[in-house]
Amino acid sequence: MKTVVIALLLLLSASLLSILAISQQVSLALTQTAQITKPETLHLKSGTAVYNLFGQLDSGGIYTNSVWLKIAIRFNPDLGNVKAGHYEILPNMSLSALLDNMVRADEKQILVSLVEGLTLSQWMIQLNNTPFLTSPLSHSELIEWSKSKQIQGGTFEGWLLADSYAVTYGTPVIDVLERAHLAMQKELAKLWANRSIELPYRSEYEALILASIIEKETGVPSERPHIAGVFVNRLNANMRLQTDPTVIYGIGDDFDGNLTRKHLRTPTDYNTYVIKGLPPTPIAMTSRASLFAAFNPLLTDDFYFVAKGDGTHYFSATLEQHNRAVREYQLGLKE
Repeated sequence: MKTVVIALLLLLSASLLSILAISQQVSLALTQTAQITKPETLHLKSGTAVYNLFGQLDSGGIYTNSVWLKIAIRFNPDLGNVKAGHYEILPNMSLSALLDNMVRADEKQILVSLVEGLTLSQWMIQLNNTPFLTSPLSHSELIEWSKSKQIQGGTFEGWLLADSYAVTYGTPVIDVLERAHLAMQKELAKLWANRSIELPYRSEYEALILASIIEKETGVPSERPHIAGVFVNRLNANMRLQTDPTVIYGIGDDFDGNLTRKHLRTPTDYNTYVIKGLPPTPIAMTSRASLFAAFNPLLTDDFYFVAKGDGTHYFSATLEQHNRAVREYQLGLKE
């Protein structure tokens, strides 16, 4: 009897040692770190079994010991509930951390940068040709989407906030537009609620229109409030804005890069050398900085500015000062 007990104890001890050895190997397999020197993207296709994933990682030399990893799934089935998608593997990232991301579908985030000062059509070309976005929108689909929103102005020109948006692979183009539109609505609502009563805007949309003009006229970011102050002064004085970017926008695709006197004299809905007040819609997509400037213009006596050729402007309070600045900075006739 004593011999039998000893034999059983030895067998049990051997089994426990075997289990401990297996557990240790499984733990080592899960805590191993990625053998890469720079981030890599892993694309897990829909329907891919976790066993195939381990083989893929093993063959790529990123993580090894796929046999022990398959055993690990038997110990912890939840690790096998990985979701399809694109995931980022970082240098020295543990396999358990990667699996945790894949179980939670915490996919790699990619930034889509929508640059201020560009038009809606320019943004659509960019978005429709971004390889990690899906479902590009045709012009007619964009128009239908615009109609469904019933936005002021009837076009999404200016209604999307210039910013960088984090997305995952396969995000539809319209999702980016929806986020940019919501961001603009929130920004406008915040600024409108805290607006100064002296501002010459009847609605937040008018402020958005002016912000788009500020965006196009600004070469040096620090000048935004000053440029805004000039335009606000002109609106308050019932003067024409006389800003070249609005004329160019009104010309549209026919503009060849050379703005002529004929262009300045040709009436369009956007030619602020001809019309008084603001054009009917924004002329570009706008940043938070230009929106803020439109709602917080610099208090100044200036009504004019002229480009100095280095990205900055010379500001003037009187037409006489402005004409002198034009002769100096535009014609090179310094007095």
